[in-house]
Amino acid sequence: MLLTSVAVYAATERRRSPVVALLSIIAAAAGLYFTWTPDHATQVAMWAGVGRGVDLVLYIWVCISLIVLLNLHLKLRRQMELVTVMARTIALAEARHRLSEKAGRRRLPEAVRDR
Repeated sequence: MLLTSVAVYAATERRRSPVVALLSIIAAAAGLYFTWTPDHATQVAMWAGVGRGVDLVLYIWVCISLIVLLNLHLKLRRQMELVTVMARTIALAEARHRLSEKAGRRRLPEAVRDR
């Protein structure tokens, strides 16, 4: 049921992230196939140098999970950098606005206007 749910969710999110959706559908389909035919998973595992098919599936799952975690970490970091840039921009805009209010209708110095 979980693998089918992953495939359905990936299909619905296909427009937002087509690469991730495609990889998720492939992983879910492979998981479903190896669930139905565990002997094939064992054959693939032996070919890959792993003792059992269950171990191979577990190793692949751990690798996929680590890649997903790294991807989420990088996206979160990028968003935090964007928030920092936005906060700096807002702070500078407020400072310029307050400086212009204090100056009244006088012209701002050239160095302040160019920033």
